[in-house]
Amino acid sequence: MNTAVADTAPAAAPHAHPNQFALLGQRRFAPFFWTQFLGAANDNLFKFAFTVMVTYQLQVGWLPPAMAGLVIGALFILPFLLFSATSGQLADKFEKRTLIRFVKWLEIAIMALAAAGFFLPNIPILLACTFLMGLHSTLFGPVKFAYLPQHLSERELTGGNGMVEMGTFVAILLGNVAGGLIIAVPQVGPHWVGVSCIVLAIAGRLSAQWIPLSPATDPGLRINWNPFTETWRNLKLAHGNVVVFRSLLGISWMWFFGAVFLSQFPSFAKEVLHGNEQVASLLLVVFSVGIGAGSLACEMLSRRHVDIGLVPLGAIGMTVFSVDLYFAARGLPPSAALTLSQFVAQPAHWRVMADLGLLSFFAGLYSVPMYALIQLRAQPTHRARIIAANNILNALFMIASSLIAGALLSAGFTIPQVFLFVGIANALVAAYIFLLVPEYLLRFTAWMATHVVYRFRVRGEEHIPTEGPAILACNHVSFVDAVLLMAASPRPIYFVMDHRIFRVPVLGWLFRLAKAIPIAPQKDDPAVYEAAFARAAQVLRDGDLLAIFPEGGITRDGKLQPFKGGIMKVLEAARAEGVEPPVVPMALTNLWGSFFSRVEQGGAMVRPFRRGFFSRVGLNVGAPLPAAQADPALLQAKVGHLLAE
Repeated sequence: MNTAVADTAPAAAPHAHPNQFALLGQRRFAPFFWTQFLGAANDNLFKFAFTVMVTYQLQVGWLPPAMAGLVIGALFILPFLLFSATSGQLADKFEKRTLIRFVKWLEIAIMALAAAGFFLPNIPILLACTFLMGLHSTLFGPVKFAYLPQHLSERELTGGNGMVEMGTFVAILLGNVAGGLIIAVPQVGPHWVGVSCIVLAIAGRLSAQWIPLSPATDPGLRINWNPFTETWRNLKLAHGNVVVFRSLLGISWMWFFGAVFLSQFPSFAKEVLHGNEQVASLLLVVFSVGIGAGSLACEMLSRRHVDIGLVPLGAIGMTVFSVDLYFAARGLPPSAALTLSQFVAQPAHWRVMADLGLLSFFAGLYSVPMYALIQLRAQPTHRARIIAANNILNALFMIASSLIAGALLSAGFTIPQVFLFVGIANALVAAYIFLLVPEYLLRFTAWMATHVVYRFRVRGEEHIPTEGPAILACNHVSFVDAVLLMAASPRPIYFVMDHRIFRVPVLGWLFRLAKAIPIAPQKDDPAVYEAAFARAAQVLRDGDLLAIFPEGGITRDGKLQPFKGGIMKVLEAARAEGVEPPVVPMALTNLWGSFFSRVEQGGAMVRPFRRGFFSRVGLNVGAPLPAAQADPALLQAKVGHLLAE
C-alpha cells in the first residue's frame, strides 16, 4: 500500500489515541504542526528583531521609531487583503503538500534576502521582506486550515485546532522573545538574526518533507487572478452558509478583540502598570499562555467533538475579565519604573495578570470551536476559499481595531477605559451573533446542562452519523431529553415533539429556537399532525438528523412505554421523498427522578436538588438499523436492551 495515500484518510480509528497530544506522534499531524510552528516563529522573530533594530539601533530619518511598528505591521497585513482570495483558490485547486513545500521554499528565499538586509544593514530590503513574509503567511493560511479536516476525523478536529492555535501563540511568543534577545547582542546581533531566520526556514522546509499527500478538493477550478472580484466572490460564497459566515465574523471579532490588547501591552505596561520592558514581555507571556491553555482545554470540555456551546462561554469570560481588568488597573498608584521582580512582588498586579490570563483563556475557548465548525460545515470543494475569506475579514477587523483604539485614545480615553470599551462591545457583538445563529445558544444550553446540571456520559457515540440523513429514536424520560441529545450529537438535530411542550416556560422558547417540529394527535389537530410528517420528511431529504420519541410522551413511572406507529409514518414520508434513512436506537439512562423528570409522587421541576448536585445521567447509543427493519417492536426491544446495559 502507498503509505502517503493511506495517511490521507481522515482517521481510520478516531478513538485510537487518548488525547490531542497523541497527534504529535502521528505523521498525518506532526510534520504539519511543526511546519506551521516554525513558520509562525520565524515570522515573529524577523518582525520583532526588525522593529527593535529600527527603534533602538538605527537612525532612519524617513522611518521614525514611533512609526516603525505601525509600518511593519501594516506591510505584513497588506498581502492578506490583496492575495487571500487567490491563495484560497490555489489551495482548493492543487494538492496541499506540494503547495506547502513551495511556500517553505519561498520562505527560505525570502529569509536569505532578509539576512542580506540585516548584514548590510538595508532598511528598504527588510521592508520588502516584511511584505513578502506577509505574502508567505497569506499563501499558507488557507492551506493550513483546509488541511486539517482532510486528515482528522470530526472527533479529532477540535483537539487538532486547539493544538494548532496553541502552537501558533507559543511560536509567536518564542519568536518575539528570541528576536528581542538576539538583536540586542552587541555588534553581531543583526547577523545572528539573519542566520537564525534562514535556519528556521530550512527547518520548516525539512518538516514539510514528511507531510502526507493531501489531494486537491476542486482540481477543475479555474483561477480568477483578479484579487478584487475574487475577494468579493469569496465573501459571497461564505455568506451562502449562514452558520459558517457568522462564525467567520465571530473569529474576526476575536482578532479585533485580541489586537487591541496586544497593541497596547507596551503602553499599558509603561503608563498604567509603571513597569519596564520586562513587564511588557510578561504581559505577552501571560496572554499567550492563556490563549494556549484555552485552546487545549477545548477538546476536554467538548468531549472531543466540535462543540460550539463553548463559544458563548468563551464570550462571557472575555467580557467579564476585560471589565474586571479595567477595575484592577484603574486604581494603581503611580511609581517609578518597576523591574519584573518588583512588579510581581505587589499583590495588586496579580489580579491584573489573572484577568489578562483568564480573558485570553476564554478567547481560546471562543475561537477554536469556531475554526473547527467552519472546517466541518464548509463545502470541501470550497473550504480553502472560505478560509481565505476568513483571512480577509480578519485583516479588515485588525485594521479597524487599530483605527478605533487610536481614535479612542485620541479622544482622551485611558488604556484601561479602552479595555472596558472593548469588553462591553464584546458582549454586544456576541449577543448579536448568537441571536442571528441560535445554534450557538442551543449548544451552550446543552453544554451547561451536561456539565453543570448533570454529569453526562455517552456510550456508543460513534454510532451517531457524522453525515447524511438519519432518524434518532430515543426513550422519553424528562423535559430536557432533547437538550441532552443535542449535547451528544456533533450535528444539529431536528426534533419531533409533543405540541404541549412548547407551552412550558423557557423550554418552549428553547425548542422553538431549535426549530423543533410540533406534533399533535390526529384526532385533536389533523393539520398539525400532517404538517409534522411533511416537515420531518423534508429534514431527512435535506440530509439532516431527525429525532423522535416513539413512546409519544414522557414516561410517568420511569419504565419504557410501548412504541407507537409514528416512526413508520415518518419512514413512509421519507421514502416518498426518495430517502431511506437508517434508524439509530438510543436510551437515556438514570434520568428518572431527576429535577426535569416526573416522579411517582409528584410532578417535574418542583424540587431543584432532590437528586443533589451533578447527578449522573447517560445516553447509550446502539448500532443503526436499516430503514426496512425499523418497526416499532424491534426498536422498542433495541432501546430496552440499551437501557439494561
